[in-house]
Amino acid sequence: MSNYTCTHCGTVGLMEGFIEDAGEHSRGYARWIEGALERGIFGGAKRMGRPRRQIEAFRCPKCGHLELFATGEA
Repeated sequence: MSNYTCTHCGTVGLMEGFIEDAGEHSRGYARWIEGALERGIFGGAKRMGRPRRQIEAFRCPKCGHLELFATGEA
């Protein structure tokens, strides 16, 4: 449990977790990438040269609301 407060219902003490990326060639966790989504010629997202941050997720034990934070570089 953390000291974070749920922005939906006000409960203090969110549960830490993570959002899994189980896609092909994934690292096992989701990342936040700066800038609007742009697609390359094969339909994938253009990511080269953009800052990336790992996503930390916290869940409210009372209402289930998720709070996401883009933290350290990934």
